[in-house]
Amino acid sequence: MTKHEQILQHIRSLEVGNKISVRHVAKVLGVSEGTAYRAIKDAENQGLVSTIERVGTIRIEKKQKENIEKLTFAEVINIVEGSVLGGRNGLYKTLNKFVIGAMKAEAMMRYVEAGNLLIVGNREQVHKLALEAGSAVLITGGFDTSEDVKQLADNLELPLITTSYDTFTVATMINRAIYDQLIKKEIISVEDILIPVEKTDFLTAGEKLSRWRELNEETGHSRYPVVDPELKLLGIVTAKDVIGEEPDTQVEKIMTRQPIAVTSLTSVASAAHMMVWEGIELLPVIDQGKKLIGVISRQDVLKALQMIQRQPHVGDTIEDLVTRHFEDISTPQEHAFTLEVSPQMTNHLGTISYGVVTTIVTESSSRVLRKYKKGDLVVENITIFFIKPVQIDAAILVKPKVLEVGRKFGKVDVELFHQGQLVGKALLVAQLIDR
Repeated sequence: MTKHEQILQHIRSLEVGNKISVRHVAKVLGVSEGTAYRAIKDAENQGLVSTIERVGTIRIEKKQKENIEKLTFAEVINIVEGSVLGGRNGLYKTLNKFVIGAMKAEAMMRYVEAGNLLIVGNREQVHKLALEAGSAVLITGGFDTSEDVKQLADNLELPLITTSYDTFTVATMINRAIYDQLIKKEIISVEDILIPVEKTDFLTAGEKLSRWRELNEETGHSRYPVVDPELKLLGIVTAKDVIGEEPDTQVEKIMTRQPIAVTSLTSVASAAHMMVWEGIELLPVIDQGKKLIGVISRQDVLKALQMIQRQPHVGDTIEDLVTRHFEDISTPQEHAFTLEVSPQMTNHLGTISYGVVTTIVTESSSRVLRKYKKGDLVVENITIFFIKPVQIDAAILVKPKVLEVGRKFGKVDVELFHQGQLVGKALLVAQLIDR
């Protein structure tokens, strides 16, 4: 096990709420502070710890996908750029809902329950009542509170937070964070579809090629990961590698070393792109230490992509915003779409943003290519020419023209018009993934 893996294992073994420091980890495990820092950053990416300004790094409960719309108090502090006045030991806890305190104390307390976050201004009595009810408190406007209230927060291990933002802004920021997490929840990743290592057929480096032939007869598959005794991925063996080889040849002598692999957090769309581009039917899935944790097949990836398209969406991305306003006005002679530039589609100058133009080109190309060939589209290259700026509320006419459609690739020329004048032009090349 590498030093990096040892540190991650040590972090996982800590109780939720424990404070973690680079210096302490380096001293306990006998590693350099640089190694400890990199491992703690990796743990933060994995959702094992949270780092808060002026507080430090603490061990938190890793959120499951189905619970992703809930936030810990540590995350709230980072969202609202706040600081902790008391109750540091409760920062790892998850809040159930937040309540805005904009009424008399007696009426307000009817809505405040244990596990809540009360957002309120400089009302010291309300701070105390909320803490006694089991609710954390977020004080807006940059105000402080009394030492008695801070002591109470420490005793009850309920976070007492202050932020310079006003109540409305804070509520908007927290809502935005939850909304963003809901969008992330919809993105299917490799961990949602992988075949776990317990159900995966693989070879060890010391085995003979005869074992590959046995597995091939049993499963009908021809591609197997090769691992060492600790399940660390060393290579992969395919039908191409075994041609002309003797049955007693060792697997490690013919395997392809440093194979393409993905992690559990890789999106299914990225995995599909790799598989199509490289012509791969199976990908190993590894953890941070390159240990095999499972595999994904091309068939499972394509099924997942189809499922994504059928799912109802909770959060709106920029792409959702643009495509919702798309209107198809195609005729038998040509493909055409119209779109009105809304305020959200513009940049700081009030003209259509480059990102929105890219989305328009991609969406219109995707729609026309689907009329020639069913399947999903992965953009390989886009060349865009911005001829004239397009301002807010302008109506755009989009004319995509298919130049070529092959078995795996499509090329589309897209022209954008406003009031009869050419304002933009693009050439898109895309990979086509069969369903």
